[in-house]
Amino acid sequence: MDQEQILARITSMVDDERMLRDALASGQIDSTTEHERLGELERELDQCWDLLRRRRAKTEFGENPDEAQAQPISQVEGYLD
Repeated sequence: MDQEQILARITSMVDDERMLRDALASGQIDSTTEHERLGELERELDQCWDLLRRRRAKTEFGENPDEAQAQPISQVEGYLD
């Protein structure tokens, strides 16, 4: 994925988060369903942000950003702040 595709995916997932919150507020889904799906979205978002940072770092240091690879969610979630 290139930078524009990653950003489009992030935007799409943020929209999905809003729709989930609206669906919960309107009673279309229960809080368990919302919580599970939000957790999935958050992990996927973290993965996309990580890939975007990797691509930008490669560009900054004169490397090919297309060589950046998405890391497994388990690895991304294991990073320390």
